[in-house]
Amino acid sequence: MREVALDTETTGLDPDTGDRIVEVACVELIDHQPTERFYHAYVNPMRDMPEEARKVHGLTREFLSDKPLFEEIADDFLEFIGDAPLVIHNAAFDMKFLNAEFKRCNRPLLPDSRAVDTLKIAQERYPGARNSLDALCQRFSIDNAHRTLHGALLDTRLLAEVYLELNGGREPGFALLASQTDASGTSTAEIVVNRPFREPRPHAPLAAELAAFETFVDKIPDAIWRKG
Repeated sequence: MREVALDTETTGLDPDTGDRIVEVACVELIDHQPTERFYHAYVNPMRDMPEEARKVHGLTREFLSDKPLFEEIADDFLEFIGDAPLVIHNAAFDMKFLNAEFKRCNRPLLPDSRAVDTLKIAQERYPGARNSLDALCQRFSIDNAHRTLHGALLDTRLLAEVYLELNGGREPGFALLASQTDASGTSTAEIVVNRPFREPRPHAPLAAELAAFETFVDKIPDAIWRKG
C-alpha cells in the first residue's frame, strides 16, 4: 500500500488573504513504512515574507527570490504523489493551500477525501492531550532535538515516523520479508515469526487417572469398554 507523507511551509495562515506556499516536501510510504523516495522544493511566493512566518521556518524573501514558482513545480509534485493517500498533520491547512496554488495554475484540485489527518487520529486516540507534531514525537520517543525551526522535509520525515507509531509501530519479533513474485506474478512474501522453542505437552494418562477410569467403568452395566 503506497501513501505519501506531506508537509508545506507558507507565508501565513490563510491563502484567501494572499498567503502562499514557500516549501513543499513529501516522503513515500509503503505499508506505513518510509522508503528512500522523497520530493522537496522551495517555492518563490512572489510576495514579501511576514516576520511572524520567517520566525517559524527561517525562510526569507531573498532566499526564495531565485526559486521556481509553484506552477513550475506543480507537474513534478503531482507526478510524485500520484493517486496515493496523503498523510498530513492538520490536513485542512495544507490541503487548502495546495488547492489554492493548483487553482492559480489551472491544475485539478485535490479532493479532501485523499487526506489522512494524523492530528485527527491522535486526537481520537489521546483526547485532551497535546497532539502537536513535537508532542507526538515526545510521546513516541522520536528524536526531534534537531528541529529548531519548522522545515517541510524534516517535518515530513518526523511525520512519517509518527504515522507509523499511530498504526502500531514496528512490532517486535515480527519481520516482514521483502515481497517477491513468482513467474505468474503471484506474491510470495513470507512472514517470519520468532517464537521460543517449547517442549511438547505430555498427553499420556497418569496411573491415578487410569485407576479412576477403571472404577468408573466398573459401575456401568455391559460397558462397551469391556467388549471385544
